[in-house]
Amino acid sequence: MKQVALFTDGSCLGNPGPGGWAAILRFRQIEKELAGGFSATTNNRMELFAALQGLQALKEPCDVELYTDSRYLANAIENKWLEGWRKNNWKTAAKKPVKNQDLWEQLIPLLQRHQVTFRWVKGHAGHPENERCDCLARQWAAKAALPPDPGFDPGEL
Repeated sequence: MKQVALFTDGSCLGNPGPGGWAAILRFRQIEKELAGGFSATTNNRMELFAALQGLQALKEPCDVELYTDSRYLANAIENKWLEGWRKNNWKTAAKKPVKNQDLWEQLIPLLQRHQVTFRWVKGHAGHPENERCDCLARQWAAKAALPPDPGFDPGEL
């Protein structure tokens, strides 16, 4: 199984507001950058979207080390929140609907396809790939004429 490093970040200018996401895939010495954005979204959606896009780009099952500065993303997997949400019919422990369910549902099969280990990194702390992803995500968030995020529901805030 190929060993791949995946670095991700999301950004939102206002929350909600225009947002961007970025991912860097590294296999041996080969790197691929992915990035995009939406006109109205949230920071957490962009963090999830970056991981989702990075994992979707892999053409075969891989052993992935996923680096993220999002505690929301890392904790949902590492602390098994995602498993609990699914068992509770997409309700939190407080019996409220889980936010970003559409993205979590897309992420689940990718987490099953790949062997993913999450590595939390502190944001804006000089981690080179995290800084690069942050720069790309912010550049995309600042672009004009971005499409709307089809899964963003302002009522979910």
